[in-house]
Amino acid sequence: MTKTLQLLSLVLAFALSTAALATAQEKEKTQAPEQAKAPAPPRVVTPLKVQIVIGRYQGEKKIASMPYTLSVNAGDRATLRMGAKIPVAMMMMSNVPKDAPQGGPVNYQDVGTNIDCTPRALDDGRFNLNVTVEDSSIYPDEQTGGAAKGNPSFRSFRATNSFVLKNGETGQFTAATDKVTGETVRVDVTLTVGK
Repeated sequence: MTKTLQLLSLVLAFALSTAALATAQEKEKTQAPEQAKAPAPPRVVTPLKVQIVIGRYQGEKKIASMPYTLSVNAGDRATLRMGAKIPVAMMMMSNVPKDAPQGGPVNYQDVGTNIDCTPRALDDGRFNLNVTVEDSSIYPDEQTGGAAKGNPSFRSFRATNSFVLKNGETGQFTAATDKVTGETVRVDVTLTVGK
């Protein structure tokens, strides 16, 4: 009988130790993924101010300057849409005074400025700027030489570029000359890192 009791107590001790081991292993399995999921480091947010100046020049004389400022975090995207819709008559009636209201269908033409800017942080405090500038406006009648008297003529400008700037630096994004007026459009971009 003592051998039976010894055998029974040995089996019972083995069963209890196996159950305890299985419980401990299960607990480790459920805790291991939680420990493996270390918290992600906080995202470093770098606020930037990007100033874009669209200047128009006749030779070296500045005749217009339009500044736009975008606030954006490095790695994000900033967009600006500013403009108006200009009515354009689809049919012109003849022998009607210029001041008389025009009849017939009207189409609307968008004019204004669209800017997209995506800055990305690089090493040494520099930033790669991807910029798209689109600008459209109406030519004054005297600039088109009267070729389209009474009908509006539209000019447009679009440029996309990528370049690198550091805090406080200004770069010339692009320069182009208008074929009709001879004006040169220059786009300058200045980057300022916020605090």
